Amino acid sequence: MVGDGEISVEDLAARVRDRAGARVGRYVLGIAGPPGAGKSTLATALRDTVNAAAGAPVAEVAPMDGFHLTNAELRVAGALARKGEPDTFDVAGYLDGLRKLRELPLGQPLPWPVYDRVRHEPVPGGVVFEGQSIAITEGNYLLLDDGGTAGWSAVREYLDEGWYLDAPAELLRKRLVHRHVRGGKSEEFARAKVARSDLLNAELVSATRRHADLTLRASGSRYLVL
Repeated sequence: MVGDGEISVEDLAARVRDRAGARVGRYVLGIAGPPGAGKSTLATALRDTVNAAAGAPVAEVAPMDGFHLTNAELRVAGALARKGEPDTFDVAGYLDGLRKLRELPLGQPLPWPVYDRVRHEPVPGGVVFEGQSIAITEGNYLLLDDGGTAGWSAVREYLDEGWYLDAPAELLRKRLVHRHVRGGKSEEFARAKVARSDLLNAELVSATRRHADLTLRASGSRYLVL
């Protein structure tokens, strides 16, 4: 574990490149953390910085959110109001995707789903991995230990490293309310959703930080190493 201090995205990208260079095949980094912590922002910044340094598209983001169950599936299961909780994802599909990221030869196409925050639905094949030697997967539950070999607990075996991105609870609340409103929900709905579901998920996820190889918190354009 790195000690306390600040670190830049460039430094984090160099860490990824060093570790990826020591591995045969595709290197997979996982970034976990509560909803609203800025995981996708960090993942995108890492990808872009790694690619700029390499002068080629060697890294791509593989978001966990692409494995949300569809709204139709959640409605049938009576779980639409709980969307975003651990059992509202296709965990088996996500694990299979991670396995393929690790096992398929570089150059063989692997479609990866993404999540459309306007339609609020997963979109199959939103990203396609081919020759990229670095995959950055990010999501809430990457370090969750649910005690099952076919559940979230199995994610860790497919990650070369697992990072945890932390954020203060009040900042999470503000970001999540804004996210729901930006996605077309009323502010009343957004506040209720955040209080009854999102922040409870954040509490669940916070207990997983002990499993991380590196714990970070955004500090302006840099990151604090906790």
